[in-house]
Amino acid sequence: MRVAASRVAFASAIPSFRVRSIPTVRCSSSSSAAAAAASAAATTTTSDHITFIKDIAATKPPEHLHCLLNMLQARGDAIISPGAREGLIPLVIPLSESPSGTLTSLLRWPTAPPGMEMPVVQVRKNGLWLLAKNVDQYIHRILVEADASNFGESSDELWNASAEAGKKLYNRGDFEESQVADLDIYILKKVGLFPDVIERKVARHLDKGDHVSALVTGEFYTRNQFPGFGRPFVHYAEILLKIGRKLEAKDAARGALKSPWWTLGRRYRDIAEVAQWEDEQIEFIKEKVTEEGKQEDLKKGKAPEQVALDEAAFLLDLASIEGTWDEVVDRIAECYREAGLHDIARFVTYKE
Repeated sequence: MRVAASRVAFASAIPSFRVRSIPTVRCSSSSSAAAAAASAAATTTTSDHITFIKDIAATKPPEHLHCLLNMLQARGDAIISPGAREGLIPLVIPLSESPSGTLTSLLRWPTAPPGMEMPVVQVRKNGLWLLAKNVDQYIHRILVEADASNFGESSDELWNASAEAGKKLYNRGDFEESQVADLDIYILKKVGLFPDVIERKVARHLDKGDHVSALVTGEFYTRNQFPGFGRPFVHYAEILLKIGRKLEAKDAARGALKSPWWTLGRRYRDIAEVAQWEDEQIEFIKEKVTEEGKQEDLKKGKAPEQVALDEAAFLLDLASIEGTWDEVVDRIAECYREAGLHDIARFVTYKE
């Protein structure tokens, strides 16, 4: 059965990354030679990322990116070269790697609407998990959580590392002064919306047997809160499954698969199973990227540039199934060139 595929507007184990050997930056008043060397190294790394974003990713660097990099380092991450992208989905700009191997990056949407900031994401084998809509929001959340946990010296290091961003975004002690007992509620009210926080809220409703509140929250999650990401629809399908509404879960899963498969937060095949699809969607997309499939779209009146963009999106979807990004990146770049996005084509193929 041919399954209609549509796309939203934007359309393996993680390898070893090239790590910058930079000491942890302690933003204090110390004038020691070691502190000065650390500060100089951090500045160099920040400059590397900012230059990469301007010259290679061809977009505007986040204003407080240098603060986020310092904060990631202060919490124990190793700063990663922005060009160390072998084996990764070619739309990310690596920032740091945690001791457990988790990679924090920025996502460079190829056709983002004007004014849309780059999201902060976590890189996974089959795609990405959204951490925050932008750098400032992620900094704000890290500071609130550190303040709430009251980890002493560790919290002090994060606060110092946040520099001017911290002073702008959060007043230390505000969480305690708010007298809000639940940290997640404070974050949703004062910081912003985050997928994991919303999903925890749903889980608490389900634990209490409050299916109505779980469904209302899950439906709110899907209302374009995170443009371009399919994870909210996947989660809504999971809620429906848990309360025994399998037919509606199937429809929700099929809706999720209209988003880029690398934004689902789960393996494609897991969601396809809920959608009650076997391999027909994969076969349909494979057909769409053939010359015959593209000619068929052109005959229907679709612009050549849009056909090229669709092919790039379909190739990313197929690569997400097994994490085989490097096998298709050259053809994806050619699609972007055919669509007139020469800067994006250069960006996706850049590697150190």
